Amino acid sequence: MTEATAITTDLSFEDALKELEGIVRQLESGDVPLDSSISLYERGDQLRSLCQKRLDAAQARIEKIRLGADGQPVGTEPFDAG
Repeated sequence: MTEATAITTDLSFEDALKELEGIVRQLESGDVPLDSSISLYERGDQLRSLCQKRLDAAQARIEKIRLGADGQPVGTEPFDAG
């Protein structure tokens, strides 16, 4: 992977998603030569992976608010994805 196509950790989720959406549009258009399509697909896969990691990290930080018997908040507990 060249430096030009490397995914940097300072790329925001929103910027990565925007770039990924642009790649999908290009690939769906069918107007991209095969070699370019392969490069775009590889870049898109890297961006998808970065976005998934960012989403997983955000989900891990989410906490649920616990309510007491009176319905008032009494604390938080870790997010339960299951």
